[in-house]
Amino acid sequence: MHIMTGKDAVGGGLRERKKRATRAALAEAAVRLAAEHGADQVTVEAISAAAGVSVRTFFNYFDSRDDAFVVVDADASERVRQAFLAAPPGLPPLEALREALAAELREAERQHELWSLHARVLRSAPHLLVRNLGAQMADESGLAEAIARRIRAEDSSVPSEGDSGRAAPGLYPRLLAAVAGTAVRVSVQHWCERADEVSYAEVFREVFDLLAAGLPAPAR
Repeated sequence: MHIMTGKDAVGGGLRERKKRATRAALAEAAVRLAAEHGADQVTVEAISAAAGVSVRTFFNYFDSRDDAFVVVDADASERVRQAFLAAPPGLPPLEALREALAAELREAERQHELWSLHARVLRSAPHLLVRNLGAQMADESGLAEAIARRIRAEDSSVPSEGDSGRAAPGLYPRLLAAVAGTAVRVSVQHWCERADEVSYAEVFREVFDLLAAGLPAPAR
């Protein structure tokens, strides 16, 4: 899941915070320029100038120009995993994941314009959309590992499926991670279409309430 927030929850000192701020400024500049001119027309030089840094600095954060369009917040997924693993013991996995995601997405509503611009950029550039989907799959895999780790830590009867010490997700962790990623994506899409009618928090809460209830059919 790749989202832009102003939240700083990964930790680190002043230097790390400045690095994250620079990366975020580059990603935002890239998205805004691509939305205005088209991704193929935007150069690394233009992105760097808009963010107020040098081209050399750009390549300290991104391996290529396209990376600036696709991965807009490299720390978001790690923050979700950390919050999920730190949730109170005994909290059901779905509830723990909902709280972890809610904490990360709390500021998202203020960035409706940027989210919409990013979605427009991806829709207009199929190769970027494919790369974005690949990045989401990688995030999903990491989340599944965190879910498996938490379940195993709370239930000693659940065996490890790997011999490297790294959580090896089974069916349930993979499914929950995939469902959570889809829930966030659908929530954002639904909210972006109706931002004047409903808050993102309301949409997000309704989506996870439906999941917790087993997705009952809507009342007619």
